[in-house]
Amino acid sequence: MSPSLPSLDRRALNRALLARQWLLEPRTATALEAIEHLVGLQAQDVKAPYFQLVPRLAAYDPSELSSLLESRAAVRIVLMRGTIHLVSARDAHALRPLVQPVITRATDGNHAVSADRAQLTRAGRQLVEAQPRTFAQLAELLGPRFPDDDPPALAQQIRARVPLVQVPPRGLWGRSGAPAHTSLEAWTDHHDAATVDDLVGRYLGAFGPATVQDMQKWSGLTRLAEAFARLRGDLVVFTDAETGKRELFDLPDAPRPAGADADPRLDPILVGPFDNLILSHADASRVLPQEHRTKVMTQNGLIAGLVLIDGVVAGNWRIKATKKLAALTIARFTTKPYTKRDTAQIVARAERLLALAAPDATRDVVFTPPG
Repeated sequence: MSPSLPSLDRRALNRALLARQWLLEPRTATALEAIEHLVGLQAQDVKAPYFQLVPRLAAYDPSELSSLLESRAAVRIVLMRGTIHLVSARDAHALRPLVQPVITRATDGNHAVSADRAQLTRAGRQLVEAQPRTFAQLAELLGPRFPDDDPPALAQQIRARVPLVQVPPRGLWGRSGAPAHTSLEAWTDHHDAATVDDLVGRYLGAFGPATVQDMQKWSGLTRLAEAFARLRGDLVVFTDAETGKRELFDLPDAPRPAGADADPRLDPILVGPFDNLILSHADASRVLPQEHRTKVMTQNGLIAGLVLIDGVVAGNWRIKATKKLAALTIARFTTKPYTKRDTAQIVARAERLLALAAPDATRDVVFTPPG
């Protein structure tokens, strides 16, 4: 590594990431433009994507995102890290082949079967393309055809080997349903393709500057150093100021606030549950202080919405709602209380989230001390 490479400190990385994530200033853009720029929204929680877009878009109505699912312009599908993402149909076709090895490897490790993979894949595809099926239905139908294998494992193999989309009403705003699946090819008619090199550019555009290990964390792919080496002449390279050792790659023209632009204190931001902001780097310290890491994810892998104070995680939020009552609870991570100004702005942002989640209920914002 050349000692002459310029360095970026944690604050510069923080501001660059927030700029890429459209969190420094909400954008005037469509929901489709947002999810394509962000390379999808993590979506195992069906409501999470709707809240993830709230701080990013200046004029945003959740029904806009919901209508993309109904019109098939967007889909819910397993992609990066083997998790469900809400992406445009174009991106689903382009990205799924690239991350397919990750999904196949994980499924073979956790749901091994003895059945011939080609025969099983053909049978599963025929079933889901005849009509959308739940995994329970797939297991019931595949079990008799492949009696030597565990039926739920057979269904999981179809999840891995056929690009399945969850069909509406699953995932719609204000509605939902059992996760029934059909194939991506049967559901949409796009034929977009991409290379790993293309994926590097998409990742850096949304999450850079970043290391090779950061992108591997986000995608689940391995051995990406080869792609970065190929692209090195088209990228700019920095070192991180914390260690002086890690190489950080970036697109030449991507926003990197520096100097006075990186110094002003930011207003509080409330990001949605499972936000990719904190799930897409091997070292998330640019937004997630080490002392708060264990407070962000529960033992069963759930991640609540997060409160950012001056651009870094300082608490989380959750909504509990009935038809009549709705409360958004802020759990503060820091021992030092939020300032009066920050508290007032958090309340204003929380009330917007509550108005979206429970428009007809009596609403309240509650603060709890550190646990």
